[in-house]
Amino acid sequence: MATIAYEDLTPGRVFDLGKTEIDREEMLAFNARFDPQPFHLDEEAGRNSVLGGLCASGWFTASLWMRAYVDHVLGDSTSQGSPGGNELTWLAPVFPGDVLHFGMEVTGQRRSRSKPDLGLVEITGTADRDGDRILRFSFVGMFGTREQD
Repeated sequence: MATIAYEDLTPGRVFDLGKTEIDREEMLAFNARFDPQPFHLDEEAGRNSVLGGLCASGWFTASLWMRAYVDHVLGDSTSQGSPGGNELTWLAPVFPGDVLHFGMEVTGQRRSRSKPDLGLVEITGTADRDGDRILRFSFVGMFGTREQD
């Protein structure tokens, strides 16, 4: 049985999702495949951009957060996916060697009216660098309940 179910995801609950260091080669491989803009691939183009240097795609940063979320929450939960979100904000560029701290907070929850064994959980995900927020987004996760009506 999964450790984390809908009943455990109460508003105000905060999860520390750990830290990761941005690996330059991993970042460049992702950028080249999924977001090949010049400032994501070339040092000089990055320096000449508003971003100030070769930086990660925001999608790479979001993907690292997702991995941490799976490792710390979803992998041992009753997760049933997500119908989507309503906010995604990249607040600052991310560079090779940066250490990001990932977190999440449950901001709301309700039982599904059509599927009583399913709960909808509102979540805010974050990434910080040296105490500064660099990524923030909100979405809804669907989780099975322990209690069956």
